Amino acid sequence: MSMKGKAGWKLILAGCLAASLTGCSLLPKEEEALAPPLVKPAKENFELYEVKRGNIAKQITGVASFASDKIQYLYFTESGGRFKSMNVQLGDTVKKGDVVATVDSGDLEVKIKQQQLALQKSQILLEQAKEENRGDVRALQLKMLDVQSVELQLDLLKSQLAETKLVSDIDGVVSYIDPIKEGDQVSAYKSLVTISDPHSVQLVYTAGSAGDIVGVELGMDVQVKIKDKIYQGKVVQIPSTAPASDNKSVQDKNSKSVIIKVDGLPDGIKLGSQADITIVTEKRDNVLIIPRVGLRSYMGRDYVQVLDGESRKEVDVEKGIVSATEVEIRKGLQEGQKVILNN
Repeated sequence: MSMKGKAGWKLILAGCLAASLTGCSLLPKEEEALAPPLVKPAKENFELYEVKRGNIAKQITGVASFASDKIQYLYFTESGGRFKSMNVQLGDTVKKGDVVATVDSGDLEVKIKQQQLALQKSQILLEQAKEENRGDVRALQLKMLDVQSVELQLDLLKSQLAETKLVSDIDGVVSYIDPIKEGDQVSAYKSLVTISDPHSVQLVYTAGSAGDIVGVELGMDVQVKIKDKIYQGKVVQIPSTAPASDNKSVQDKNSKSVIIKVDGLPDGIKLGSQADITIVTEKRDNVLIIPRVGLRSYMGRDYVQVLDGESRKEVDVEKGIVSATEVEIRKGLQEGQKVILNN
C-alpha cells in the first residue's frame, strides 16, 4: 500500500475513534420528563337543609264512598248446591220477602206435596179413631203420634226448601251481585247479593290494607270535602269496633274500613257518592323538623349526615312523627344545624 493510502486509512480510524469517544453525541438529546400537573380536587357540592322548628302532622287521606248503614248480605249456609237462578239485577229495588236467587231444589217440592197428603191422611185417621175408639186411650195416642211424626217431616222438608232460596229481609236496592252462573256450585257463607237501604247512608273509607289506618281512633275529627265544600265529620267505627260477622268478605272489609258520620250533608247524596277525607292521627307543634329524605336508616339505626367543616359527619337521631314529607327529630340535632340531603 502506498504512503498516501495508509494516510487515508489513518484518518478514517481516527474519525471512528473520535466518534466512539463522544458516544451518543451523534444521537438526538432526550428531553427531561415533565412533572405531572397538580390537579386541585373538585369541591363536593352539598344539598343542605337548615334544621328548624315547625308543626308536623301525620294524616290519612283518601277517597271515601257513601254506603248504606242498613245492609243485608245474602248467602247460602251450606256448600254443594247447584246455582239455579238470579232473580234481580244490580240497582233493582226489592221488598222484604222477595226471593232474589235460588239453587236447584231437586225433588223437594214433590216430597213436600207428598208429605202434605200424608199429613191429611194421618189427620183423617186420627179423627176416625176418636169416633171409633172413644175409650181406647192408647189407640188415640198412637194416631196422634203419627200426625206429629208426619208434621215434623213436613217441617224439615219445608226448611230444606227455604234454604234453596235467598230472601231479602229488608226493603232496599241491590248494590252487589256475585258473577255466579247457572250450574255453578255454591260455597257456604259467600255473599251472592247485597241489599242496601238507600234512605240511610254513612261515609265509609276502605284502605288498601289494615296497616294503612293504624292510629285511627273513635271520635277523631275528619275533614270531608264534597264538590269543593268542606264538611266536618267524626270517626264512629274502626276495625276493632266493627260488629261480628260470619261472612268472610264482610270480615275482610271491616278489617280495613273506617266509618265516618258527617254533619250537615247536602241534598243529593246517593249510594256510591264519593268524598275526599283527611284524618289527622297525630300532631305536634314547635318541634325540630327535617325533610324525610334527610333521614337515613340502616339495620334499625336512624341517623343523618351533617356538614362538619367541608365534610360529612354521621349523627344518630331519635325520630318522632313521620309524615309523608317531613320527620320530627326528638334527639340528636339542634336548631340551625345543616343536614345533608343528597347522597
